[in-house]
Amino acid sequence: MATPLVVSDVAKSFTMHLRDGVTLPVVTGVSFSIRAGECAVLGGPSGAGKSSILKMLYGNYAVDEGQIIVQHGGGLVDLASAGPRTVLSVRRHTIGYVSQFLRTVPRVSALDVVAEPLVERGEDRETARAKARSLLAQLNLPEKLWALPPATFSGGEQQRVNIARGFITEHPVLLLDEPTASLDARNRDVVVELIAAK
Repeated sequence: MATPLVVSDVAKSFTMHLRDGVTLPVVTGVSFSIRAGECAVLGGPSGAGKSSILKMLYGNYAVDEGQIIVQHGGGLVDLASAGPRTVLSVRRHTIGYVSQFLRTVPRVSALDVVAEPLVERGEDRETARAKARSLLAQLNLPEKLWALPPATFSGGEQQRVNIARGFITEHPVLLLDEPTASLDARNRDVVVELIAAK
């Protein structure tokens, strides 16, 4: 499909239940399409709703109105109305996501955190770990950290684990939420190279 992602008139608001049910509009009328091989940037000031848009595209946030159409499994899926199993399938095979923050699991090594998405897709664990090692090395994460849980890593180290986890699979669509925010110039350049190679 030449256009694997089409967003049409999407709106999102939040209800503040601790504030007497006040409704805060976040975004309205969001429309765009992404062609295969295209790299696009959502720009705007802090608080404009960029992360909320990405979370809707990934199916983490419900959509108040509009459509999010993605090419998946030989057909089209509207993520705005898709059921939970369909959303999980889209995440596993079609849309990858690198959030601003790594959600760590206690006692799971950085190597296994990165390899997990491949294992979930049926890849042999050792093959997945080999790919994880390659990405962690490319992202300059010291090898002595690979066997440790990333919960105690610095922000930049955690972000590199998060980026490696996002890039280990070959999702047709990859969403990146401020992927270089915690990185130094050297590692920002590596991430830019990874994006360019996608």
